Amino acid sequence: MAVDLHTHSDYSDGSDTPSRIVELAVAARLTAVALTDHDGIDGNAEAIAAGEGRIEVIAGVELSVAWGDRAVHLLGYWIEPDTPIAELLADIRGNRDERNRAMVAALVDLGVDITEDDIAIEGGRGSVGRPHIAAVLVQKGVVATIADAFDQYLAAGRPAYRGRLRLDLPEAVDLIHRSGGVAAVAHPHTIADREIEFLDLFERLTGLGVDGVECHYGEYAPDLRDRLDRHARSLGLVPTGGSDYHGTYKPGLAVGTGRGDLTVPDTAVTELLERRTTG
Repeated sequence: MAVDLHTHSDYSDGSDTPSRIVELAVAARLTAVALTDHDGIDGNAEAIAAGEGRIEVIAGVELSVAWGDRAVHLLGYWIEPDTPIAELLADIRGNRDERNRAMVAALVDLGVDITEDDIAIEGGRGSVGRPHIAAVLVQKGVVATIADAFDQYLAAGRPAYRGRLRLDLPEAVDLIHRSGGVAAVAHPHTIADREIEFLDLFERLTGLGVDGVECHYGEYAPDLRDRLDRHARSLGLVPTGGSDYHGTYKPGLAVGTGRGDLTVPDTAVTELLERRTTG
């Protein structure tokens, strides 16, 4: 049986509603799906309601945190409202708004016809971020694709990029734990380039209180997924995984199967729950 522990809705930088993501998970015959919107948990209630009696829906979040000079994406599972993380997320959203204004101003300085209202409309009810700015650039014909927008303007080191508030990784892990959840590092290839570096990374994460690491990810070859799974287990980390589904903002991905060959075993949910109950 399979699960998907990494999806994004229109409450952050996905194009589908939480209810629609649940429908896609049910259609894929998954046993569980986690909604892990960036820096927000507002869509979780809708997802849980849509899944009632049909599929297990895990309330999640994805945080962008700092680890030395590197940015790490940290997934939190079983995150409840009115816990310590809620206040932090409000601060992060305020900082994100300031960052958006700075990036729009930078684009205007570069001669791009774009306004804050443009990205607010594109973002809708969600937390507005770089993918929404990228989508506006595509709509205006400034670039051909969202990937081009990042490559030319919005990725780190590009002319319109601006940094934002990030917790330190150990602090974020502690915050997730104090909010009743468990923490897993997402897509480790963003912090390690080669397999030998993955292995060293996993060993370092064990000393930081991290509960799991995303081994089953669509960008990895199936044999690499298996090797990462075994190595994580040897260190006491839970091998997790997911599609990183964003709808039209990240084309070519499907809930549950990623690019078509992804299977995340449901043991990930059982093992994460054990970590949650045992602390």
